[in-house]
Amino acid sequence: MRRIEIKEQEDKKKKRNQLIVGLILVVLMFVSVAGYAFVGNGSENKINSNKIVYNGFDFYNQNDFWILNNKNPQLIFKYNPEQTKNISVNVNQINDYYNKPLYIFSEDVEAELEIYKNLQGYSQRIQRACVEGNLCNSDIPIKTCEDNFIIIKKSETTNILQDNNCVIIEGAAENLTMIADEFLFRLFKIKQ
Repeated sequence: MRRIEIKEQEDKKKKRNQLIVGLILVVLMFVSVAGYAFVGNGSENKINSNKIVYNGFDFYNQNDFWILNNKNPQLIFKYNPEQTKNISVNVNQINDYYNKPLYIFSEDVEAELEIYKNLQGYSQRIQRACVEGNLCNSDIPIKTCEDNFIIIKKSETTNILQDNNCVIIEGAAENLTMIADEFLFRLFKIKQ
């Protein structure tokens, strides 16, 4: 026969079991936090091993992109300044794009995205446009060098040219993103 327990004894047993489970969870949480604090998740070490300092700017490599953390908004590049070609050019300052519309004509999507993701926090808006004299879609406005206009085109020569409010980025198709990054480094005065 089964022994009949008093309700008080059952409650004591239940509370004791709950206390044991609670203590085990608290210890497990403490060990997890302590382990994370002392050992880390590995990404901190990976970031530090992929850090470069260029002209006083700290770049961190994350997911194959170089992130510049001491700018707000954060700047993200495909290449770091040591990987780009030194193309000597005087370009406008970032203040010339601040709260103004920016137009882009590009023959390379990746280079266009490089410009877009780094200037979207500065420009009023970024919009695709067409170069005067080209066959254009009727939905896309035609712009000239009177507007803030960045033109990215494939060419046999590698150049960054500033003409009034136009910036012309040109080069081999496989180098256009690198040249766009060089332009951005000059624009943000990372490279002088």
